[in-house]
Amino acid sequence: MKKFEELKSLIASIENDADKFYNKGNSAAGTRVRKGMQDLKNLAQAIRAEVQELKNKEK
Repeated sequence: MKKFEELKSLIASIENDADKFYNKGNSAAGTRVRKGMQDLKNLAQAIRAEVQELKNKEK
């Protein structure tokens, strides 16, 4: 559950930069959004692997 909380925190941290990029046209904020989205992807993959591992242990 700790990683899921990290995921939510990461999304919240990207929100301000997403607003700057989409609504104000700030290119640097777009770069930060892209980096944050890559971090989200990696964290989501780690959560998927953890869930699968726990699920397989139950069997």
